[in-house]
Amino acid sequence: MKLLTIVTTYSPSPSFEKTLLLLTKSALVERVVIVSQESTPFKMDRCQVLVTGPLPSHETLSLILAGIRTKYFLLLPEAKKLSIEPNALEKMIGTAESEKAGLVYSDFYDASERGKTLHPLNDYQLGSVRDDFDFGAMILFSVTAVRKAIQKYGLIPYVKFAGLYDLRLKVSTDHSVYHLKEPLYSLIGPKIGTDEPPGREKIFVYVDPRNEAVQKEMETVFTDYLKKIGAYLPSSHLAHLREGEQTSEFFPVEASVVIPVRNRKETIAEAVKSALSQESNFPYNVIVVDNHSTDGTSDILSDLTRQHPGLKHIVPKRTDLGIGGCWNEALHSKACGRYAVQLDSDDLYSDTQTLQKMVDMIRQGNYALVIGSYTLVDSRLEEIPPGLIDHREWTDENGHNNALRINGLGAPRAFNTSLMREIGFLNVSYGEDYTAALRICRQYRIGRIYESLYLCRRWSGNTDAALTIEEANRNDAFKDKVRNDEILARQKMNHP
Repeated sequence: MKLLTIVTTYSPSPSFEKTLLLLTKSALVERVVIVSQESTPFKMDRCQVLVTGPLPSHETLSLILAGIRTKYFLLLPEAKKLSIEPNALEKMIGTAESEKAGLVYSDFYDASERGKTLHPLNDYQLGSVRDDFDFGAMILFSVTAVRKAIQKYGLIPYVKFAGLYDLRLKVSTDHSVYHLKEPLYSLIGPKIGTDEPPGREKIFVYVDPRNEAVQKEMETVFTDYLKKIGAYLPSSHLAHLREGEQTSEFFPVEASVVIPVRNRKETIAEAVKSALSQESNFPYNVIVVDNHSTDGTSDILSDLTRQHPGLKHIVPKRTDLGIGGCWNEALHSKACGRYAVQLDSDDLYSDTQTLQKMVDMIRQGNYALVIGSYTLVDSRLEEIPPGLIDHREWTDENGHNNALRINGLGAPRAFNTSLMREIGFLNVSYGEDYTAALRICRQYRIGRIYESLYLCRRWSGNTDAALTIEEANRNDAFKDKVRNDEILARQKMNHP
């Protein structure tokens, strides 16, 4: 009996037929199941067109799985042009056999007229639970593992977009997900000169209102998964800060706007003036932690400090600090207020009332953390798509669980200083805020403001602008590790 069924979506592209011809030549392949949402005249030996709903739907996956007779199936989730390396299928199946893996994926090449470039992928870990984890264009599933997972956990019915995500999470619960660190195929891109212009940044897809239906399904699937693995926390578990936690320390001011900075001479003056222009019914100051800037930023800050007594310019003694380490410097400064409110060095508050609104909310709710909403703008401060980022996927009932699935919780952020002095930030320059927010919402309630309070500038100076594949992988792996640790901590809380 042949070992492999291919599952893919239909494409009218000529390259689609070429890819299938290549795959059907393998002695391992029994047949190819082609999912199409409308009838098509496409015919090829050993190929079956299945006219049904979208591939990630529960209905379609159930139909496919019911008809598979082979030990494995190879999923091509998108009909992309592939060139498969010799013995690639044999290597994937051999790895699945030797590792007893439920799912196997591999690195690949990005290929164009310019040549081939290695495209490495990240290892899968417990915390790799985001729905956009990149498995590449070829994913091998063990049919035995899939059927065991379905029998034990069931699939969530009636999902149109999240069925594949549901399946992957449930397979990964009891079976390993193996990353083959070898490029086994090439993903062939467009010809030179025909590249499509970039669309909305991928990092904002999950907060785009047009994706609300998709995200609701993903949240349902993910919440079910957390319950299955014992990491789900009911909202009744969360607490407000007690009055004693709010008043036990002396603070020189009620709030501090905290701005970590390194080499932002183009934008730092605007950011500081935005903070200093806030109108409030309480005393506040602005703490800028200047992380040994070398481009003239320090001189700009020195000039501003002479003009504004409420501006505190701190240069740390340490030279090894990331953004999180700079936050810790501000929090432990004698100048820090009862609440520490974030402003990045290349961003602005949307008006003079932002600080008042943030502090009002954190006081009224006795929150450990309050998060506002922001508007994406370009270097000229003109709004760019998707515009307002308000994270309305957050709910008081389940936001603290769903936070483990998404990649961020928003801005601006106002922290309770006493609590953050205990928790602290990781001394890193990526994901330090996400890590802190996950830790807080494991135990405490978070307040949300859904109006735009902040202008987030997207420009070439952003720390996440124009990342290489390796840099993007490193960032993603870091957040996966943060989720990994947070899931383990929540499991321990549920089962001490």
